[in-house]
Order: sequence, then structure tokens, then C-alpha cells
Amino acid sequence: MAARKRRGANKRGDLLLQALEKLLELPAAELQPTLDRASHLIGELFQADKVDVFLLEERTQTLVALGVSDTPMSRRQKSLGLDRLQLANRGRLVEVFETGKPWHTGHQEKDPHELPGIKEELGVRSAIATPIEVGGVRRGVLECSSARVNFFTKDDLRFLEAVARWVSAVVHRATLVEQLTKAATERGRRAAADELITVFAHDMGNHLFSLNARIELIYRRAMRGQASDYLRDAEAASRGIKALSRLTSDLLDVGRLDQGLFVLNRQPVDLVRLVEEVAQAATVPRNEVQRRGPEELVLLADAARLRQALSNLITNALKHSPAEVPVVVEVSRQKRKDGPWATLTVSDQGPGVPPHLMPRLFDRFARGAGSMGLGLGLYLAREIAAAHGGTLEVNSEPGKGARFTLLLPLERGELNG
Repeated sequence: MAARKRRGANKRGDLLLQALEKLLELPAAELQPTLDRASHLIGELFQADKVDVFLLEERTQTLVALGVSDTPMSRRQKSLGLDRLQLANRGRLVEVFETGKPWHTGHQEKDPHELPGIKEELGVRSAIATPIEVGGVRRGVLECSSARVNFFTKDDLRFLEAVARWVSAVVHRATLVEQLTKAATERGRRAAADELITVFAHDMGNHLFSLNARIELIYRRAMRGQASDYLRDAEAASRGIKALSRLTSDLLDVGRLDQGLFVLNRQPVDLVRLVEEVAQAATVPRNEVQRRGPEELVLLADAARLRQALSNLITNALKHSPAEVPVVVEVSRQKRKDGPWATLTVSDQGPGVPPHLMPRLFDRFARGAGSMGLGLGLYLAREIAAAHGGTLEVNSEPGKGARFTLLLPLERGELNG
């Protein structure tokens, strides 16, 4: 008797080793085909009528059979929709997932806690199941089912637990490969899109230059003829060309940042005067742009780039400000442990930044609901701040407006005003 048990244990050990070797040989490709193959191998090993690798779909809180053996019972399961088990509907597999405790039965038809569809429609009589953990986190359940009563033994359950650990490794490996593949594909798409945008912006700039020259000629002829209607139309067209030119410049700057060609031409700049110029140009009948701060604050910076960053911040504030409510731009200086800094804040009294947008507010192409822009203004403003060794931050509460703070380092000898 003891000899037969040893021979049985040795045979089971050999089967386990063979199964594990085959599992390890599975290609780390897409997750679902890999798990389907793993289910097929486990089904052959246990001679089961159905093997499922259920993984949790967190968005819907549903156990989904991503790995399914190719058997009549498995196909029947899918046709009945029993390859998706919502946690709220309970059942034995949900219990195994939630408790982390393996389960074994030889008379599932008598189990009052099992789902009727599994007992009556599928005709499952015996089943063993064990949780699947990946990286210490419970991710799903591995289950074997049979239409025969008392088909699986306690030893089979222990055997399945050992197999589940190797299935977990397969899940982990396939998931990583799938994530890396998706990331590489996304990077490739993004690189291609960035190159296309850069080429488009360059060509658009050439066309806008020619178009602007034509509009300038029309404007001069209208001036000579005192044709007020043509003057008004030419001025409107010129404003549109300038807006497109700024957009084209922003797109080209994105390409320069990616290629490491974004350089600064540092010169002494009076930040206060720069703010006054941008504020005056940005003021519209609907909203005034007010400036507050000292009479002078000089720093070494690229004036054109700072003007671009400030214009983007003010334009963003004007878009979200209520009518007749000013946008406030404040310049100040402060001393910190790491030296003197210039501080520039742009504040509005609009609806504030939606909480869901805050984590990606400074990402390129990030846009809020109803935005008509490309989502480049804040991204470029932050990159310009970083190029100067500074930072750009935002404070906002829903319904209380937004406050963007641009910090720029000052040399000690440049702290004026």
C-alpha cells in the first residue's frame, strides 16, 4: 500500500514538473492568448471538463475568464455569459477571490451558495479553485470543473495551488510584455505625430508669412483710399494671422524642446516693464489686465521667451474670467534660503481648474471641457520657466478661480527696485 502511494506521488510529481515546464515555455505575448494556452495545458493535466483563469476587471468589479480551455463546457459557459462574474452576484469563485482561501467540492449541485447557472445550466458537479496572486496582490482565481461527482481530490487541490503559483508568474510576465508593447507603440505614435506637427507648423509658418504680407498691402491701399470697411476687415484678418502665427510658433517650440534645440538668449530684462507691455496688449473691452508690484525688477532672462510664457498665462486667465472682472498680474521679489527669486503671479476669478484636470494640467495637449485650443500654452509656459531654472505652479479651488505662480531665480547683484 505504501509503495503504491509513493509511486502515485512520484507520478503526480512528474506530471506537475511536466506541466510547469510547459507553462514556462509559453511565449510572453498578449495576455489572453497566453492564458488560453495555460488553461488548455492545465485541463490536459487534470482531465477537467473546464479550466478558467479568472482575473479581476477593476473598472466593473467583475471576474473575467481571460484564460479558458477549449472544451464543450467552456463554450457553453461563454454562451451563457458565465465567463463574467460580478462580485456583487456572489458565488463560490467570488468567495475564493475575496477570502483568498482555496475551495473543493464533489457535489456542487447540492451547494446552496453556488450560482444556479453553474449548477443547472453548466452541469458542474465537482470543482477545485484557488486564488491567483501577482506581486503579493490578489488578482483572480484559477478553477477546474468537472461534470462528474467527486472527481477531484484534496491532493488535486494542493496540486492546483502549486500550478497557480506558476500561472501567476505567467500572468505577471505576459502583463509586463503587454504593457511594454503598448508603451512602445504609444511612443512610436507620439513621435510620428510630433514630427508631423512640426512639419505642418513649419509649412504653415511659410504660408502665413506670405498671407500676412498680402494683408499688409491691402491695409495700406485701404489707408490711402480711406476705405473704412476694408480697413476694418484688414485689421481683423491681421489679428487672425497673428493668432495663427502664435499657434505655429508654439507648435515649433514643442518640436525644439523634443530635439533639445530650445535655447535661451539671456539679457538683462526689466520684468515689470515686460509685464506692463503684455498686460496692455492683452487687455480687451470685456476684461482688463491689471499689473501690481514694484517699479522695477531686473533679471537675466530671455525677454522673448518670458513674454511668450506670460502671454500664454494671461490668455488662459482671460478665457476663464467672467465679464468685467480683471485679471491680475503681480510682480514681487522674495528671499529664500537658496537665494533671491522673482515671483510673477497671474490670477483670475473664473470657475477654477477642474480637479480631474489638475494632475495633467501642464501636459501638452491637455485641454479642459469646451476648450478650443490645442493645450500647449501652459505646457510651454512651464518649460520656459524650467529653462530659466524656475518653476510654474498652480493653486485652484472649484469656483474660486486659479492662481499661476512663476518663480525665476535672481542673481544677488540683480535684485533691484
